[in-house]
Amino acid sequence: MSRALLSLGSNLGDRLAFLQSAVDVVRPAVVAVSSVYETKAWGVEDQPDFLNALVLVDDPARDHWDWLRTGQAAERVAERVREVRWGPRTLDVDIVTVDGVRSDDPQLLLPHPGTPERASVLIPWLEIEPDAVLPGHGPVAALLAARPTSDVDSVRLTSLRLVL
Repeated sequence: MSRALLSLGSNLGDRLAFLQSAVDVVRPAVVAVSSVYETKAWGVEDQPDFLNALVLVDDPARDHWDWLRTGQAAERVAERVREVRWGPRTLDVDIVTVDGVRSDDPQLLLPHPGTPERASVLIPWLEIEPDAVLPGHGPVAALLAARPTSDVDSVRLTSLRLVL
């Protein structure tokens, strides 16, 4: 086990810098980084817009639990505070999938719940892995095609870039 897809989001402070800090934490393992997209908040909608990106990483020494701990470490570096579920945050790192592992453990649900319905994950994922398949759900391109146009159109490509 080694290959994982991480979803990054930030809607507080210097959003791009927080996304970059997460990339910096996983830098030695980075295979690909998507463009940066801007989206409306999901869940609790009365909050600032998010910047989102996906990072494909590979490290044969890490399993799915290691990737969770790495994501949590990146959130600590960004001084994330968990006050409201789906509330504003400096950095959110979700483990989308790890080598097709399925997990029902409440601390690490894999693949990440809600992925099939989130154009903010599907669009950047297809950018870096055009033939991607979400375990248990099928091709990511088909999942995106099934999303309403309004959902797809709400994911706005920015000119911002993350540095590898």
